[in-house]
Amino acid sequence: MSFGKITAAVAGLALAVVTVNTVAAPASAQRASGGSGVTMTLPAPAGPYGVGTFAVRLVDRSRPDPLVKKKPYRELMVSLWYPAKETGQTAPHMAPLAAADWDRHSAPPMGIPEGAVDWAATPTHARLGAPVDPRAGKLPVVLFGSGDGGPRTLGTAVVEDLASRGYLVVTVDHTYEADQVEFPGGRVVRALPLPAKLTPRVIARLLDRHSRARLADMRFVLDRVTALGRGGDLDNTGEKSTRLPKGLRGAPDLTRIGALGQSLGGSVAAQLVHDDPRVDAGVNLDGGYVGPVAKSGVARPFLQLAAETHTRESEPSWKTFWDASTGWKRELRFKGAAHGSFTDLQALLPKIAETVPKVPVADFVGTIDPVRSVSAQRAYVTAFFDLHLRKRTTPLFEAPDARFPEVSIIP
Repeated sequence: MSFGKITAAVAGLALAVVTVNTVAAPASAQRASGGSGVTMTLPAPAGPYGVGTFAVRLVDRSRPDPLVKKKPYRELMVSLWYPAKETGQTAPHMAPLAAADWDRHSAPPMGIPEGAVDWAATPTHARLGAPVDPRAGKLPVVLFGSGDGGPRTLGTAVVEDLASRGYLVVTVDHTYEADQVEFPGGRVVRALPLPAKLTPRVIARLLDRHSRARLADMRFVLDRVTALGRGGDLDNTGEKSTRLPKGLRGAPDLTRIGALGQSLGGSVAAQLVHDDPRVDAGVNLDGGYVGPVAKSGVARPFLQLAAETHTRESEPSWKTFWDASTGWKRELRFKGAAHGSFTDLQALLPKIAETVPKVPVADFVGTIDPVRSVSAQRAYVTAFFDLHLRKRTTPLFEAPDARFPEVSIIP
């Protein structure tokens, strides 16, 4: 889901108007977002480990770019999040040029004037390039995908928490679809312009195209993580400009792999579970299903988290997916949550609205208490992957939990 002005939605997936695409940041974006706007923080992860992160450019030369055919290869930016020693500089939530572009193009359609928020100043709780904490042992792997048009940064609150509990989480930007992607060297690539007329048929075709591109992206990224887990390099560009954090080579546990995504990312997570035998389990954060998996379902463990109004009755692809899925499955509904509740906007927008007037918070993240919403998402996502990747039993999926009164289990 893209978080600009929502102009159309189909199958529970929202699309935003994106009208500019460049391969270099304009001069005004060659600085951070200014330093004079509202500053924010994300909720601290609750696991026993510190968190490390680093970003790397990957290049898939086995295929032309699926969204820009004249480009003979596909390039992606990914970030790795992992349990780490708490040493070194804290990583920002958004890279500076991406933050400046978000401020100009993505925030105003949400009712946030340009310059009102210092998006570049929000810190994560992760240390850049910190050494892996050896106490965590081998690390189960989770691939994360954001909603259509959304940058990989919008899942940080959940991703950091998983990393603090001993997971290696890989977040992926899907170039030419994400609102903005910042590459090394000061290059910002924006999303391709959307068609002038967004009819339901046009939107369905666009989502199908994005879904297929994302699926290939995720399988390629998993190939690189597999190489890393076998003691090789993650970076395949030959540039070797990014040094691996100490202890990361060989750390991924390739026998325990999950997929997690919000909106379109959740649909792709399901397709990845269906198509790739390396992926053991998946989680969909409020996304409608696109492509073959909507009717085929999956045979491996799968969890779907839903906003209050997202039901199998209101969303045909949820019903067909659910009915066809034969593995362990659960559906959880979050009372008061909206589609954007399953992104970092859940934590950020209510804080912004305290200072910036007329931000339509409820339209994006509903009326659920933001602290409890994030806590519940973290608890259920972690419990799911702990159950199916680590074989740790949990009562969370068998009955309501008094700690999370907004969450109901849908039979």
